[in-house]
This record gives sequence, structure tokens and C-alpha cells, in this order.
Amino acid sequence: MNRLKIMIILILAGVLLAGCVSKPSEVQPTGQTITTVQPAKTSLTVTLNGAGATFPYPLLSKWSSEYNKINPNVQINYQSVGSGAGIQQITAKTVGFGATDAPLTEKEFSNVSGILQIPETIGAVVVAYNLPGIQKGVKLSGDVVADIFLGKIKKWNDPRITSPNPDIQFPDKDIIVAHRSDGSGTTFVFTDYLSAVSPDWTSNVGKGKSVNWPVGLGGKGNEGVSGLLSQNPYSIGYVELAFAKLQNIPYAYIKNKAGKFIEPTLETTASAAAGAVPNLPAGDASWSSVSIVDAPGDNSYPIGSFTYLLVYKDQADNTNGKALAEFLWWAVHDGQKYSSELLYVPLPDEVVSINEKTIRLINYNGQPLI
Repeated sequence: MNRLKIMIILILAGVLLAGCVSKPSEVQPTGQTITTVQPAKTSLTVTLNGAGATFPYPLLSKWSSEYNKINPNVQINYQSVGSGAGIQQITAKTVGFGATDAPLTEKEFSNVSGILQIPETIGAVVVAYNLPGIQKGVKLSGDVVADIFLGKIKKWNDPRITSPNPDIQFPDKDIIVAHRSDGSGTTFVFTDYLSAVSPDWTSNVGKGKSVNWPVGLGGKGNEGVSGLLSQNPYSIGYVELAFAKLQNIPYAYIKNKAGKFIEPTLETTASAAAGAVPNLPAGDASWSSVSIVDAPGDNSYPIGSFTYLLVYKDQADNTNGKALAEFLWWAVHDGQKYSSELLYVPLPDEVVSINEKTIRLINYNGQPLI
């Protein structure tokens, strides 16, 4: 009997010792120790509701699916309604997170107490067109694009279009302009670019998530503009690169600040973002001045942007808040591996580091949730 008692005691001691062994931190080749956050396996079903930009929708949809595989009890419901609506809904606290391609303006930022801005990825806006028989690669300068959307250039065979494209036979057809009809971060990025390259655009239209378009047909979301382009031969519009690729809509090579006509790709968009990275603000500060349009560099594509997730620092519910913080941590780390296949630029390490500090600010009753 005594021998049996001794054996039981030894077994229990072994179990207790095993339970005290902690998983070592992950050490990177650089020697930097990275804290690994494993999503909590909860028996409760948690739904994270978000709304906003159509620009990152393909990536957010992928994240939702992949994250649910590793944490089946967390459902992510994202409504692709446009950046303007996303900002309105997170401001009203009707969703747990918002998404926008345009950073909050100074006024928006000052009106929302405790909001955090988290760059989730980097993408390009393309000038897409439907020219029967002509594929991608039409070369356009920024001032020409501005004048098309101002209604000053009306025909596809206008000399300002044909001159840099001597090998293309353009038709004598009216240009049909397509633009967004809703409040849109994609519109902000596009009009930010036009304002940077065209004084006429700046003085007559300006930049914003919604502007008074001089000409054209309006469509809701990147999906709506893509639809208008597909349905209307001889049309031109602006959409996110992934939407153009998915719909097989040709797009232009745009003249950059260095005078080069640049194709929108992951590499050329990353090149444009590289110059802005060292000067980015903290996640709880204003990002209103952050822009990567018309960036310097021979290989920089001139119409791109960070796109952002918006969350509150102070969470009203511990369970939902923790689930949200863990999802965000996963998105800016493991989630980045899904970016390239969907034609988004993975976040540079410096931006991930900023995001880590930002996500650690998320708390419930003063207690950090990461």
C-alpha cells in the first residue's frame, strides 16, 4: 500500500511540474524577442461586427475565413459599405471596428474620443478603362487624368492621350467617366492624387471622401464602379487594383513624379510607401497628414494608400474586446501572409511595430487585453 501511495505522489508531482513549464518566447534571427499571442479558445460564440471601406474587402473577407478556422467560436461580420459609412458607424459605436482608406480628418479625429487608427495593409488605386481591343498599359499623366475627370478632355483620340501612346490606335469615341457615388476612401486617395498633380483640380474640385464631380456616372463601391466600366465601352474610372484584376478590367500606367510611366504592382506600391514609413505617427495620434500619393522614386506608383482599421481604446465588454484585440494582433502578423496573393502590400516591419504598440493600448476597465 505504501509503495502505491508513493507512486501516486510521484505521478501527481510530475503533472504539476509539467504544468509549470512555460512556452519559450519566439526569438527572431535579429535577436529581437517577439511576444506570441495565441487566440483564446472560448466556448462562447463571439461576433465581431465591422463596416467600412470596400478597398480592403477581399483581404478582410479572407481574414475572416482563415481566422475562423483557428478560432471557430469567433465570427467576423464585415459590411463593405464605404469608408464614409464605416467612419459614421464606428463613431456611433454601432460596430466594433470600422475601416477606411482615408485617415480621419483632424475634425473627425477630434470628435471621436479614444479612437485608434491601425494600418492593416497598403493598396493601389488604378485608373481603369474599357477600350474594346486595347489591353492594359495605356500611358496617362496625372494632368491628363485630371482633365478627363474635369470634362476638359472628351475624346479618346485627344492628342494629349495619343501622344505618349504612339503604338495604340485610339477610337474617335466620347469618354464615359465613372466615379464613386458614396462616401469613399478610394475617392479620397484618387482625389488626393489629382490635387497633388493638377492645380485646376485643386481649385475646382479638391480632395475628399465625397466630392462634387464635374462629369460622369456614379456607382456605389469599388464593385459599382467596376460594374459601370464592364457595362460601358469607352469608359474610364478608378478602382482598387484587386477589383480591376478580379474583373479583368485593363488599367493605365501612370506617370510618376520622376517622369516614368509606372504599372501598379505590389513592388511599385511598396516603393511609394517606403518613404513615408519612418515618419508615421503613433496609433492614438492623428494620421490626417499621412499620404503616399505622388511619392518620389523612379519605381514609385503614384496612386496608393495605407488602409486603416478603426477601434476604440477603451472597450465596453471584456469578452468582445479581448476577441477583437486578439484578431487585430493576428491580422497585423499572421494575416499579412494573405496580402500578396490578393494584390495588397504586406505591412513593413516598422508599421507592424507601431501596430503592436497601438493594439496593446486596447483595454477593458484599464486592464490591457493583449
